[in-house]
Amino acid sequence: MPHRLAAAIAMVAALLLTPADAQADAIDGDWCATDGPRMMSIRGPAVVTPSGQQLTGEYERHFFRYQVPAGEPKAGGTISMVLLNEDTVRLSDAADRWSALQAGGEIWHRCAAPTS
Repeated sequence: MPHRLAAAIAMVAALLLTPADAQADAIDGDWCATDGPRMMSIRGPAVVTPSGQQLTGEYERHFFRYQVPAGEPKAGGTISMVLLNEDTVRLSDAADRWSALQAGGEIWHRCAAPTS
């Protein structure tokens, strides 16, 4: 009996600690616009914007906000991103996470993994 319990605990721990599962419930990752080739990447507080500029924003596990840099549409404004599910975020100009959940805005999806 103790051997089976140890094996079950090890199996559950392995499932809980897989990298894909850890990232799927966070806004970190590569995001692609539904209307074309625009892409952005989030890694903790670091973001690479659709124009390729690297900056720092306000990071929470399910929410990200940054000030739009010069040279991009809506420069000087803010972009808020809220994680709707594992593969979907909503971009808006909402001031906070709760407002972003209610706001309209653009829907982006996790970028598909490259295939060879």
